[in-house]
Amino acid sequence: MNNLLDNFGTNCFSEKNLKNRVPDYVVKKFLEIKNGKAELTLEIADIIANAIKMWALEKGATHYTHWFQPLTDLTAEKHESFISINSDGTNMAKFSGKDLMKGESDTSSFPNGGLRSTFEARGYTAWDISSPMFLKGEEGCKTLYIPTAFIAYNGEALDKKVPLLRSINSLKEQALKIQKLLGDSETENINVTLGVEQEYFLVDKKFFYKRQDLVLSGKTVFGCLPPKGQQMNDHYYGMIKERIENFMAELDNELWKVGVMSKTKHNEVAPNQFEIALMFSTANVSVDQNQITMDMIKKVANRHNMVALLHEKPFQGVNGSGKHCNWSLSTDKGVNLYDPETLSENNLSFLIYLIAVIEGVDRYASALRATTATPGNDYRLGGHEAPPAIISIFLGDQLVNILENIESVNFNNNSNSHPSEITIDKNISRIPKDISDRNRTSPMAFTGNKFEFRMPGSSASPATPIFVLNTIVADILKEYNEYLEKELKNKSIKEVVISLVKDRYNKHKRIVFNGNGYEQKWLDEAKKRGLPNLKDTVEGLPALIEEDVIQLFERNSVLSRSESLSRFHVYVERYNKQCNLEVSTGIKIVRNQVYPFIIKYISNLSKSIHRSRKIFPDEDLFKYDIDILKEIILLKNDMLIYTDKLEENLASAIKIEDLYQRARFYANEVKPTLEKLREKVDKLEEKIATDAWPIPSYYDLLFNL
Repeated sequence: MNNLLDNFGTNCFSEKNLKNRVPDYVVKKFLEIKNGKAELTLEIADIIANAIKMWALEKGATHYTHWFQPLTDLTAEKHESFISINSDGTNMAKFSGKDLMKGESDTSSFPNGGLRSTFEARGYTAWDISSPMFLKGEEGCKTLYIPTAFIAYNGEALDKKVPLLRSINSLKEQALKIQKLLGDSETENINVTLGVEQEYFLVDKKFFYKRQDLVLSGKTVFGCLPPKGQQMNDHYYGMIKERIENFMAELDNELWKVGVMSKTKHNEVAPNQFEIALMFSTANVSVDQNQITMDMIKKVANRHNMVALLHEKPFQGVNGSGKHCNWSLSTDKGVNLYDPETLSENNLSFLIYLIAVIEGVDRYASALRATTATPGNDYRLGGHEAPPAIISIFLGDQLVNILENIESVNFNNNSNSHPSEITIDKNISRIPKDISDRNRTSPMAFTGNKFEFRMPGSSASPATPIFVLNTIVADILKEYNEYLEKELKNKSIKEVVISLVKDRYNKHKRIVFNGNGYEQKWLDEAKKRGLPNLKDTVEGLPALIEEDVIQLFERNSVLSRSESLSRFHVYVERYNKQCNLEVSTGIKIVRNQVYPFIIKYISNLSKSIHRSRKIFPDEDLFKYDIDILKEIILLKNDMLIYTDKLEENLASAIKIEDLYQRARFYANEVKPTLEKLREKVDKLEEKIATDAWPIPSYYDLLFNL
């Protein structure tokens, strides 16, 4: 057996580990609990906890932590040691079923959107039995990580996991009903599957810590590109440099040890930008594994004297980073419900699930857009590097042809839903052709047997867009179930499905667009179709508290009204804080680094010109030097004018009590002023010798690994 298979999952407590350490009846009960068919009792939890404790101690663990995902897009953990004391004063290792099932945290110290007051601190973490535990840390001081949900004292969701789990259950319930109505008596469970592609940048550590903006805000507030950026198309899929290759090899190994199925790695479009893709898993596990991956990228990069940047747009002028979420549904028998090859006269379920996404995304496009509305993503969406801010679905010509001619399609001899082949050369074997092309400009593209949602930003948790998508599809399937139950009493399955698909497609096909999403023509066409164009976070977030969206979450038992409102407040407040941070950092860099340097530079240049003119009195000899000096002085003056204005803007913003109105002020007044300040600072950088500029340049950051 090779080293990869030997190491995979060695630090992950799998079902196989459990089977080797507990009686069969406990394993059976565990699986029933995991599949929602039984409740976890303290008796069973005690047995499982003891098995986990023994495994963890054998692996060198000293602590355990309830690992959860608060509304920060980060993870949180509080480490407790296994050590305890017996009544006789001797030491022992203790980890009970109660320790496994429940933890406690201070809810008022995490974002809660008003659900908790400062004095209302108690909150709970609860073991998520569906996601495997894992070990992290160095030999001799490892910690057992227990994936958990995070709730307030009264049960309100304060994290990313709870609504995700609720949405998965809602979607499973409705999809199972669909399967039964369509004659599927074998399927007992439906899995929501997810595969995540994670983009990121790497920079040398010695340059990173000299850039206050990168350290404090995650992005460069100032900086101009060198002559070469990404225009030569030589970085994407290019040869991986040795230093990066070593980093990636260690990253893969660390991920494999904790059971994360890292599959693909490559250079991305921008210099020093890379991607890692994980294999498909159930959505909840996949979200957890993406969080593990982001954390591991940072830790392994640090060991290689690099810093990983997960911000959506750390550098202006080159592509930003996204997180593509590949979403699908499958049965417990291994059937992908979004595989068009399953489509036949006797199996029309593919059409039901396809049209459910089309209708759901059209009806709730604004809510789905809101899940990607973050300060970092504002710099990325709508540029010719990421999908536009307008939600649309790419299906490809073959699927559109099926839907447009649904009544005349011969499903038993349908070449449209089965792959053709491409002949290249007699020395190269023919290759199967997918049912559709891959439209990289589409926010949501059908890519053969799944939907790829390309709008989420690289730093965000995929939990939010996925729980919203799950809820949308579950809600539509609920309507379809009611329709099918009524119509199937007097009609055949084929008649009912064809009628439903035709009706819903004609009502919602405005959301389908197979063209170039980067063109102005599409923006104009989308406006004619009545599709929402929510250009930034401030325009996007209010969709979360529209009445129909609140009711959507309520009737599917995903979020209560108060939970929906709280998330809106959390995200608005996060936007305000991030804007304030970027602007404050920009002001500090100008005041403490750029301005003092420019004053010295002007003084030195002035003295140099003055001394030279004493030797060479001819004024024309120094015309260009004097012009450059004048230009630098004028740019310096403009820089200070915009810096003063930004300080005034910040003072005005803080006085606005309504958080959303404050966000609008940041978006419409403060950020445009920061862009004007950046323009002046970047022009100054262009005029100054690279090795003299007081902070590392884009050349240092993007071309030195």
